Amino acid sequence: MTKKLYFDEPMTTEFTADVIETRRDERGFGVILPSTFFYPTGGGQSHDTGSIGTARVVDAFIEGDEIIHILDKEIALGSYPAKVDWERRFANMQHHTGQHIFSAVFWKELGLETISSHISGETPTTIDFNKETLSAKEIALAEKAANRLVFENRVIKAYFVENKDSVPFRRPPKVDGEIRVIEIEGYDYSACGGTHLPQTGMVGMLKIVRTERINKKTRIHFVAGWQTFAFFDEVQKAAQESAQFLAIGIDALKETVESQYTQLKSAQNELKKLREMKLEIEAQKMVQLAEPIGEKWLATSLFENRNAGELRSLAMKLRVYPGMVAVLASFDGSKLSLVTACADDTELSANELLQDHLAPFNGRGGGDKSIAQGGGAATNVDDIFKHTKEMVRNS
Repeated sequence: MTKKLYFDEPMTTEFTADVIETRRDERGFGVILPSTFFYPTGGGQSHDTGSIGTARVVDAFIEGDEIIHILDKEIALGSYPAKVDWERRFANMQHHTGQHIFSAVFWKELGLETISSHISGETPTTIDFNKETLSAKEIALAEKAANRLVFENRVIKAYFVENKDSVPFRRPPKVDGEIRVIEIEGYDYSACGGTHLPQTGMVGMLKIVRTERINKKTRIHFVAGWQTFAFFDEVQKAAQESAQFLAIGIDALKETVESQYTQLKSAQNELKKLREMKLEIEAQKMVQLAEPIGEKWLATSLFENRNAGELRSLAMKLRVYPGMVAVLASFDGSKLSLVTACADDTELSANELLQDHLAPFNGRGGGDKSIAQGGGAATNVDDIFKHTKEMVRNS
């Protein structure tokens, strides 16, 4: 059984590792120590990394009552100087302690229960709560309460109890027997086997960077300590570069962006109107050039590099004219886009027309009686137009 020294001394990172057993499997070369400061993956927290002798510790996990340390190369049995990567350990402790703080705050302030969490010192830590949505007001309240706990620098204690009923757990553990308690002095009690800081002040600032809905839960993504510093550093750089690009002061950035966004939306709306007018004029010209076939009219046109959306819009404008059948095609390299449309009084199906045209070159597409679109690797559009004329004539 591997003794977990990190339980009592989470700030210790250097020790002598006595390798008493080695093994190799699909996960790599592993060693077992009688006692270790390396935290293994578990409880939602990622494992420590570091070194044993000249070998790198790249993974650590629990197997039975042993902790297996996966190394990047083989070493022999014996004693070696070992070192836990402090930056990773400290970041994990900041985020795991931050998770306890946020879980406690959301419970006390908003009555929300933590469903699950994933702790990482390299990417934002996540916590899932039993509520579908969180308002901006609720997020702000939780952030303020969490950071107040940090600034109060409360003592954090870790200890074991035999009777779980003797501790006012926020979330009572389901197991019996010896239970490890993490206590934030005067505020929260949790059952946990992870590494935590001795005082809340060491967590540094906490910041929720985004939220998302996961089924009927809300997941928050938060950063702590140095990761919060890095987050705000990136935000500040982005704001400064944006302000410099716009040749304004950073204090005017929000107002300027909002103003330019409004102008952009207005310009986009005007452009959309102009495009609609252009399509309307184009449709009218095509109607004038349409070929009469009995009581019907056939409008065909071949374009280059025209997107299917525009073809469809143009076809929709054409089909409002009585007796109109439209077949519009556009080549983009060797790919053909095809749109067919039929006025209601033609008693023809645009989808049937399309399928007849696609069949010779194994094209794909679909639609309904009024309009259909598809495409494929066709080369001869003239045959398509001729075939359409025959179908209209025989209808």
